[in-house]
Amino acid sequence: MMLRDWQVDPLGGRLLHVDMVRVTRDTRLKVKVPIQITGEAKGVKTQGGIFEFLLREVEIECLPDDIPDHFVVDVTELLVGRTLRVSDLPVNDRIEVLTDANRAVAHVIMLKAEAEKPAAEVAEVAPVEPEVIRKGKAEEESAAEESGGKKEKKES
Repeated sequence: MMLRDWQVDPLGGRLLHVDMVRVTRDTRLKVKVPIQITGEAKGVKTQGGIFEFLLREVEIECLPDDIPDHFVVDVTELLVGRTLRVSDLPVNDRIEVLTDANRAVAHVIMLKAEAEKPAAEVAEVAPVEPEVIRKGKAEEESAAEESGGKKEKKES
Protein backbone atom coordinates (compact mmCIF):
# COMPACT_ATOMS: atom_id res chain seq x y z
CA MET A 1 0.00 0.00 0.00
CA MET A 2 1.12 3.50 -0.81
CA LEU A 3 -0.20 6.82 0.43
CA ARG A 4 -1.64 8.88 -2.44
CA ASP A 5 -3.47 11.81 -0.83
CA TRP A 6 -4.80 13.04 2.50
CA GLN A 7 -7.12 15.69 3.92
CA VAL A 8 -6.50 17.68 7.08
CA ASP A 9 -9.00 19.73 9.08
CA PRO A 10 -7.93 23.36 8.45
CA LEU A 11 -9.01 24.53 11.89
CA GLY A 12 -8.03 21.68 14.17
CA GLY A 13 -5.21 20.14 12.15
CA ARG A 14 -6.67 16.63 12.54
CA LEU A 15 -6.38 14.06 9.77
CA LEU A 16 -9.80 13.68 8.11
CA HIS A 17 -9.27 11.34 5.16
CA VAL A 18 -6.50 9.23 3.57
CA ASP A 19 -6.35 7.76 0.03
CA MET A 20 -4.25 4.63 -0.29
CA VAL A 21 -3.21 2.81 -3.47
CA ARG A 22 -2.26 -0.84 -3.85
CA VAL A 23 0.91 -1.25 -5.89
CA THR A 24 2.88 -4.25 -7.02
CA ARG A 25 6.64 -4.39 -6.55
CA ASP A 26 7.31 -5.01 -10.25
CA THR A 27 5.38 -1.99 -11.58
CA ARG A 28 7.26 1.26 -12.21
CA LEU A 29 5.65 4.32 -10.63
CA LYS A 30 5.78 8.02 -11.46
CA VAL A 31 6.25 10.08 -8.30
CA LYS A 32 7.52 13.51 -7.28
CA VAL A 33 10.48 13.57 -4.93
CA PRO A 34 11.55 16.68 -2.96
CA ILE A 35 15.02 18.22 -3.24
CA GLN A 36 16.89 19.27 -0.08
CA ILE A 37 19.75 21.76 -0.17
CA THR A 38 22.69 21.59 2.23
CA GLY A 39 25.59 23.96 2.79
CA GLU A 40 26.05 27.64 2.05
CA ALA A 41 27.15 28.63 -1.45
CA LYS A 42 30.60 30.24 -1.85
CA GLY A 43 28.98 32.77 -4.16
CA VAL A 44 26.94 34.03 -1.23
CA LYS A 45 29.74 33.93 1.37
CA THR A 46 32.63 35.37 -0.60
CA GLN A 47 31.11 37.14 -3.61
CA GLY A 48 28.01 38.72 -2.05
CA GLY A 49 25.55 36.96 -4.33
CA ILE A 50 22.01 35.81 -3.60
CA PHE A 51 21.07 32.13 -3.56
CA GLU A 52 17.77 31.21 -5.25
CA PHE A 53 16.17 27.78 -4.83
CA LEU A 54 14.06 27.45 -7.99
CA LEU A 55 12.87 23.82 -8.24
CA ARG A 56 11.85 22.07 -5.05
CA GLU A 57 10.87 18.65 -6.45
CA VAL A 58 11.49 16.45 -9.48
CA GLU A 59 9.35 13.81 -11.12
CA ILE A 60 10.90 10.37 -11.38
CA GLU A 61 9.89 6.88 -12.50
CA CYS A 62 11.12 3.78 -10.70
CA LEU A 63 10.06 0.65 -8.84
CA PRO A 64 8.34 1.17 -5.46
CA ASP A 65 11.33 -0.15 -3.49
CA ASP A 66 13.70 2.34 -5.19
CA ILE A 67 11.73 5.52 -4.42
CA PRO A 68 13.99 7.86 -2.44
CA ASP A 69 12.61 10.02 0.37
CA HIS A 70 14.40 13.05 -1.08
CA PHE A 71 17.48 14.11 -3.04
CA VAL A 72 20.20 15.88 -1.04
CA VAL A 73 22.34 18.41 -2.91
CA ASP A 74 25.38 20.18 -1.48
CA VAL A 75 25.68 23.73 -2.85
CA THR A 76 28.88 24.87 -1.07
CA GLU A 77 30.84 25.05 -4.36
CA LEU A 78 28.20 27.11 -6.18
CA LEU A 79 29.59 30.50 -7.31
CA VAL A 80 27.92 33.62 -8.72
CA GLY A 81 26.66 32.94 -12.23
CA ARG A 82 26.67 29.15 -11.77
CA THR A 83 23.51 27.05 -11.97
CA LEU A 84 22.68 23.68 -10.43
CA ARG A 85 20.56 21.67 -12.90
CA VAL A 86 18.40 18.55 -12.66
CA SER A 87 21.14 16.62 -14.45
CA ASP A 88 23.46 17.40 -11.48
CA LEU A 89 21.24 15.57 -8.97
CA PRO A 90 22.67 12.39 -7.39
CA VAL A 91 20.47 9.79 -9.12
CA ASN A 92 21.26 6.06 -9.30
CA ASP A 93 20.80 3.94 -12.42
CA ARG A 94 17.51 2.38 -11.24
CA ILE A 95 15.75 5.77 -11.28
CA GLU A 96 14.66 7.57 -14.44
CA VAL A 97 14.25 11.34 -14.04
CA LEU A 98 11.26 12.62 -16.03
CA THR A 99 11.82 16.33 -15.32
CA ASP A 100 13.83 18.12 -18.03
CA ALA A 101 17.56 17.59 -17.35
CA ASN A 102 18.41 21.21 -18.26
CA ARG A 103 15.92 22.74 -15.84
CA ALA A 104 17.55 24.87 -13.13
CA VAL A 105 17.25 23.69 -9.53
CA ALA A 106 19.19 26.54 -7.89
CA HIS A 107 21.61 29.34 -8.77
CA VAL A 108 23.55 32.22 -7.27
CA ILE A 109 22.99 35.63 -8.81
CA MET A 110 24.26 39.13 -8.24
CA LEU A 111 21.71 41.93 -7.92
CA LYS A 112 22.21 44.94 -10.16
CA ALA A 113 23.06 47.86 -7.89
CA GLU A 114 21.76 51.26 -8.89
CA ALA A 115 24.66 53.64 -9.42
CA GLU A 116 24.68 56.36 -6.77
CA LYS A 117 24.85 59.96 -8.00
CA PRO A 118 27.61 62.16 -6.58
CA ALA A 119 26.47 64.68 -3.94
CA ALA A 120 27.48 67.65 -6.16
CA GLU A 121 25.15 66.45 -8.94
CA VAL A 122 22.24 66.10 -6.55
CA ALA A 123 22.79 69.59 -5.10
CA GLU A 124 22.79 71.21 -8.58
CA VAL A 125 19.33 69.98 -9.44
CA ALA A 126 16.79 72.49 -8.12
CA PRO A 127 13.47 71.16 -6.90
CA VAL A 128 10.69 71.71 -9.43
CA GLU A 129 7.45 73.19 -8.19
CA PRO A 130 4.31 71.58 -9.59
CA GLU A 131 2.10 73.76 -11.76
CA VAL A 132 -1.21 74.58 -10.12
CA ILE A 133 -4.16 74.89 -12.46
CA ARG A 134 -7.19 76.73 -11.16
CA LYS A 135 -10.38 77.44 -12.94
CA GLY A 136 -12.22 80.31 -11.40
CA LYS A 137 -15.12 82.59 -12.21
CA ALA A 138 -12.89 85.16 -13.96
CA GLU A 139 -11.50 82.58 -16.38
CA GLU A 140 -14.97 81.31 -17.23
CA GLU A 141 -16.18 84.83 -18.05
CA SER A 142 -13.15 85.62 -20.21
CA ALA A 143 -13.57 82.35 -22.07
CA ALA A 144 -17.22 83.18 -22.79
CA GLU A 145 -16.30 86.68 -24.07
CA GLU A 146 -13.62 85.27 -26.36
CA SER A 147 -16.08 82.83 -27.88
CA GLY A 148 -18.02 85.72 -29.31
CA GLY A 149 -20.62 86.88 -26.92
CA LYS A 150 -21.49 87.91 -23.46
CA LYS A 151 -22.32 85.41 -20.82
CA GLU A 152 -26.05 84.78 -20.94
CA LYS A 153 -28.07 85.27 -17.82
CA LYS A 154 -30.70 82.72 -17.00
CA GLU A 155 -34.23 83.91 -16.77
CA SER A 156 -36.16 82.85 -13.75
